[in-house]
Amino acid sequence: MSETIEARDEAEVADTVRATLGTGRTIEIRGQGSMHALGRPAAADMALDLSGLTGVTLYEPEELVLSARAGTPRADIEDMLASSGQMLAFEPMDAGPLLGGPARTGTLGGMFAVNLAGPRRISHGAARDHALGIRAVSGRGEVFKSGGRVVKNVTGYDLPRLMAGAWGTLGVVTEITVKVLPRPPLEATVLAPVDGPETAARALSAAMGSSCEVSGAAFLPETITGRLPHLAGAPTSVALRMEGFGPSVAARRAMLAQVLAACGSLQTLETDASRDLWRAVRDVAPFQGLGERALWRISTAPTAGPALATRLAADLGGEAFCDWAGGLVWLSLPGEGSHAQEVRAALAPHGGHATLFRASAAERARTAVFQPLDGALAALTQRVKESFDPARVLNPGRMHPGM
Repeated sequence: MSETIEARDEAEVADTVRATLGTGRTIEIRGQGSMHALGRPAAADMALDLSGLTGVTLYEPEELVLSARAGTPRADIEDMLASSGQMLAFEPMDAGPLLGGPARTGTLGGMFAVNLAGPRRISHGAARDHALGIRAVSGRGEVFKSGGRVVKNVTGYDLPRLMAGAWGTLGVVTEITVKVLPRPPLEATVLAPVDGPETAARALSAAMGSSCEVSGAAFLPETITGRLPHLAGAPTSVALRMEGFGPSVAARRAMLAQVLAACGSLQTLETDASRDLWRAVRDVAPFQGLGERALWRISTAPTAGPALATRLAADLGGEAFCDWAGGLVWLSLPGEGSHAQEVRAALAPHGGHATLFRASAAERARTAVFQPLDGALAALTQRVKESFDPARVLNPGRMHPGM
């Protein structure tokens, strides 16, 4: 790749895309590069740098709505929201340190493109669930917009949800409008010891099925707890977070103690310690600093997650823990080999999908980084790609070969 074009506004984005049509040239979309090592290496002829498309264009705290250009640094947005006691409720992870980069980098557009969500996914959804509207440029070089500034805005296709998680393969998103929420004033995390993955699954299921309004739920084997803040010496445990105002948190914590009575002695982390813990879970801190050792992000049925994590770690000589009440497994392997066939074979009986989240560029190039598509889904994906980017100009091959 010999050329990089720095776009200063939406018109330059559209001009750049249109200039490639009919030439056979392709474009890799970039922001700050914090997620460049995610997905398959894009086989593009040129790069389109969106890091200059910055600025918050609308922020109305009382209306819980924010709009910003795609290249706006996430850190700026999060700091602005924090100053008003608000937050991005889907708790997006900071993937920088996990991928060998600095913390608190990345842009709003990158966060939206990969649709990542942190521990609060179980109660608040992912990035796509908070997108109210977008402006974007298709692979045809056409500017389009969808949605608006309010939640009840259903006109035609829900394009914000379609673009979230498309990894820039359908369009170049130039501006995003999201709903934001007040940050809970207090939180507490209850740690319950468990003697194995089956007990953990039962405890997580009981907690999530209760009226305790749990907003974070993780299965943390003993090999992991020692590398998380405030958990030194803790046994294999489940961690359960509750957020809100003081009296409500206290009442739900007491209720949760009854739900988990069979687990024995419980430990509680108060607000500051709880936030430290869930930030580490969100950012997969136990598996940071491991170079290009293969790391899998596996989504499956919550009841199957703890046992699947334990089995894969044992069979492949790795380590694993679960977020999302067991529904998200993070699996770190001992070397750069991905063992994709073994991972997906173990996952198959439970359903779900496995994404090779970190690996060397060579490993990502020869491995199906994303869950292979079956016949019907592959055909649908091809039709959607054809609608938005018929010349296959944008991020070619980033998700699947030939797309």
